[in-house]
Amino acid sequence: MKSTVPNTLYILFACFSILVNAPQSVAQQNSQAKQTVEIKIGYLRAYAPQLALSVLDVPPRDEGVAGAKVAINDNNTTGKFLGQSFTLDVVETKPDADVIPAFQQMMEHGEKYILTDVSAKQLLSIADIAKQNGVLLFNVGATDDILREQECRSNVFHIAPTRSMLADGLAQYLIWKQWRNWVLLYGSHEPDQLFADAIRRSAKRFGAKIVEERLYKDTGTARRTDSGIVQVQRQMPVFTQGLPEHDVVIVADESEVFGSYVPYHTWTPRPVAGTAGLVPSSWHPASEQWGGSQIQNRFLKATGRRMLGKDMQAWTAARIIGEAATRTNSADPAKIETFIKDENFSIAAFKGQKVSFRRWNWQLRQPILLGDGHGVVSTSPQEGFLHQFSELDTLGIDQPETACKLN
Repeated sequence: MKSTVPNTLYILFACFSILVNAPQSVAQQNSQAKQTVEIKIGYLRAYAPQLALSVLDVPPRDEGVAGAKVAINDNNTTGKFLGQSFTLDVVETKPDADVIPAFQQMMEHGEKYILTDVSAKQLLSIADIAKQNGVLLFNVGATDDILREQECRSNVFHIAPTRSMLADGLAQYLIWKQWRNWVLLYGSHEPDQLFADAIRRSAKRFGAKIVEERLYKDTGTARRTDSGIVQVQRQMPVFTQGLPEHDVVIVADESEVFGSYVPYHTWTPRPVAGTAGLVPSSWHPASEQWGGSQIQNRFLKATGRRMLGKDMQAWTAARIIGEAATRTNSADPAKIETFIKDENFSIAAFKGQKVSFRRWNWQLRQPILLGDGHGVVSTSPQEGFLHQFSELDTLGIDQPETACKLN
């Protein structure tokens, strides 16, 4: 008689394999779903189509938002192993709108971490409401120094560099080049005036001399017309005629009224810097040093374009949240805030060194890239500008200078 033992063993093994590889039960699936923690990140954006003197300088429709989306994907790559799921909710308002209703709606949706790309006035209108409700704000757009100084808040982290940081980054390079005599051309709108103030402060701080200033008034004429190039070619040399001897022309024109017309049109041939020519920023689309090509390639694959400064600022903000959630293995805003505010906190940002927060006003200390339309010319802080704690603190308002009083 033929033995049935081998067949019996085979049947038992097959049944065991089926049990091991069988689809999870509904209870198991529900239990696993309950273990996944959703971390909701909001993006409050004041948006309106912007004009530029060159069509090549018109900001992309998704500027900033695209960087946050790439960071969300990066967060989820790590978060899935810890049962964490990151989502992004983008809410848009107009630049002059009351953002409080939109912000309250985001809080009702359970968003405890909100990236803001709004004006200083709009940000201040929600900062205290956010604090009362345990919401952390990450400023990725506003460069106003006042938000980090007289109007600083303990629950607002500033990822965007300040105007003073941008101006100092530019000034250090000009001093390093021994270009100490500056002409300052500034526009008539408030942002232009604020950047001009930052340039004046940098000149005094680093020993440069502004030999003359000239105001360019916005008369409200068309920025681009068929006869525009002819008009510019005639008007800009006249506007810059008769200046004292100088090494460089610095432009303060955040409003995009005249600045892009200054290079190659000055009466005396001189380099141009500021908001035109050599421009300081938190990032440059051609930056590929320090592993920058890695983030650039990921961003290009996801969006079809190169990464801009605001994209990097939003990416960094969302990654800070993701890093804190991963390290603490928690979605609790209190735990994440404590982790971010720890004196040892830092994060990699493809800028040659880890970046961290200034504890006196929660501004992210970071290198400033100086670039033209084609590439990165230099990175500040420059060699020789020393600091007792961090050379990055030679950019912007240092602790002994700060007017911030955090509660």
